[in-house]
Amino acid sequence: MRKRLVAAWLAAGLVVACGRSDPSRQGGALRLGHFPNVTHAQALYGRATGSYEKTVGVPVVWTQFNAGPSAVEALFAGAVDASYLGPNPAINGFIKSQGRSFVIVAGAASGGAALVVRADAGILSEADFHGRTVATPQLANTQDVAARLWFAAHGYTTRERGGDLTIIPLANPDQLLMFGKRQIDAAWTVEPWVSRLEQEGGGRVFLDEKQLWPDGRYVTALLVVRRAFLAAHRDLVVKLLAAHVDATNALNAGREAAAGLLAAEIKRETATSIPEAVVRSALGRIELTWDPLPTALARAAEDAHRVGFLQHAPDLTGIVEAGPLDEVLAAKGLPPLPKGARR
Repeated sequence: MRKRLVAAWLAAGLVVACGRSDPSRQGGALRLGHFPNVTHAQALYGRATGSYEKTVGVPVVWTQFNAGPSAVEALFAGAVDASYLGPNPAINGFIKSQGRSFVIVAGAASGGAALVVRADAGILSEADFHGRTVATPQLANTQDVAARLWFAAHGYTTRERGGDLTIIPLANPDQLLMFGKRQIDAAWTVEPWVSRLEQEGGGRVFLDEKQLWPDGRYVTALLVVRRAFLAAHRDLVVKLLAAHVDATNALNAGREAAAGLLAAEIKRETATSIPEAVVRSALGRIELTWDPLPTALARAAEDAHRVGFLQHAPDLTGIVEAGPLDEVLAAKGLPPLPKGARR
């Protein structure tokens, strides 16, 4: 099983050009990846308002991804210049490329993950998960690692190792569907699906993941840039970060209005409606930030190693390049990053 898990983790970082191998900039544009998800709220805001183009000064070509591995593949292939990305794909891609492909230039979101149980499943305490089925969004993803560690720490062994707990990878929409059909008992997932499982699936938050982290802060989303692009177009990276900081401030200053804007943008990008009440609830659990939280990122890498998704103890030296963000914060008169926000 360990070999299968390691293979799955490493496979997420394989370079697949997917027919998009031209690393040149498209007509002077900035090519920016993101997920149509509340945890990538700054990208949704920027795409909906056009604010990134105004600040960066060149067209922004948006590329939508639905999973971290595809975003990493696009970065490796030079198909995008920068992307919003989850912590585990960022860690995996950095290690897989030996630090040569991309660097983290800012944080984007913290928090928003939780273990949600069906309200009618009879799960009232930590001792009630024996014989249960728990879903996570994807094998080896950030929530999957957290779930496996938490259950192991509470004495559970998965079925493939001879125990009675089943942990299955299940896409978030399928989690909601199977909640309704009573085919899974719980899910360790991330917003807005935590709120959707609560409001639409009859779920109850059993554990908010922030309870497991110092100060309740852990990495949910980051902004990464290809090293080659940073070296050739540092000025554009600085402007991109200025747009990112402005979007973060705007969203934090007006969360009520932001809920409607984000819901509308998600619908425009995905053709799927998400209730504004769900987005509002999700924003209540997410901290939008530009701090990359490198200490929490290092722990996430260590956790992946402990679970068996990374064969060797991770070395993340150089994964954060804080210089451009330092420049932006200073220019805007904002507090600098904490001294620990550099690796």
